[in-house]
Amino acid sequence: MRLWSWLRKWFRKSGVIAVIRLEGVISTGGRLGGGINDQSMAPLIEKAFELGKLKALALIINSPGGSPSQSSLLAARIIRLSDEKNIPVYAFCEDVAASGGYWLACSANEIFADENSIVGSIGVISAGFGFHEFISRQGVERRIYTSGEEKSMLDPFRPEKKDEIARLKLIQKSIHQNFKDFVSLRRGTRIEGKKVFTGEVWEAERAKELGLIDGIGHLEPMLKEKYGQDIKFKKLDRKRGIFSRFGKASVDGIIDAVNENVYFSKFRL
Repeated sequence: MRLWSWLRKWFRKSGVIAVIRLEGVISTGGRLGGGINDQSMAPLIEKAFELGKLKALALIINSPGGSPSQSSLLAARIIRLSDEKNIPVYAFCEDVAASGGYWLACSANEIFADENSIVGSIGVISAGFGFHEFISRQGVERRIYTSGEEKSMLDPFRPEKKDEIARLKLIQKSIHQNFKDFVSLRRGTRIEGKKVFTGEVWEAERAKELGLIDGIGHLEPMLKEKYGQDIKFKKLDRKRGIFSRFGKASVDGIIDAVNENVYFSKFRL
């Protein structure tokens, strides 16, 4: 009788909403199942859109950004599948949806956030260190051999060159323009005439005023309001690697954790 009761309850459901968490730094590697990138998330995204009785895909986003290429690839995959399957996508921001994290949020048809979420940072940044004075004081001689006169551009072990900085800024400007074009396409008239491309971040209420998000609210109550109280939520998770399953640490895992902490730290209050 329990099985029959469960089956009746299942068929009374008005449909399914797939829920996927996009949490962490957006990076190429994704060691030990950490980080966000197109390669690691693609199977999960594809699986979500193949679910029976699917009504919508909900993305839980908590990311300070990272790789612009991976942000673009993953967002494009979500939009393509959403269009092909005619399934709407909703993004729900947690602590941070900044830079590449906001890029991912814009793959959704509508974006919502907690009232304390930090949203925005539509810009491009490159950071590094200069060690040339340090190694000079230590009596260390730098030796590097290249084929191609610009192969060692922005080498941190030699003084900066103005022409190299200028070339870097051109690359940044181009990527920033791609970011702006994508946000403009996805948010449309909601951000028209508003100053949102400066690299600033805002709390949720201000982000709503600027058109960067559509509202303040949480996943389950908002989607139950849209799709009915009987809607079923199906949470999809990535498979953990063998190291994480057995609780073993590794150098790569520690590096990922440190890297993620650095990215998130600028948005912590």
